[in-house]
Amino acid sequence: MAQVQIYTTRICAYCVMAKRLLARLDQEYEEIGVDADHEKRAWLVEATGQRTVPQIFIDGQSIGGYQELAALHQKGELEELLS
Repeated sequence: MAQVQIYTTRICAYCVMAKRLLARLDQEYEEIGVDADHEKRAWLVEATGQRTVPQIFIDGQSIGGYQELAALHQKGELEELLS
């Protein structure tokens, strides 16, 4: 099973939707909150080029946010990445 990390903030509807989608797929994930951690937030922006959350990594590779996660799922490609 793939290792999934989701960088989130406490008040984030897209973060909730991403976690729900992964839960429906029985995929475990590590949630990393970046609300008050400026170093993690700065690293995240540097690593992804994005300031928004969630930012999702599968096996260390950035796939983007919720919309990208959902698009992969709709195409049938997400399950392959997670296996």
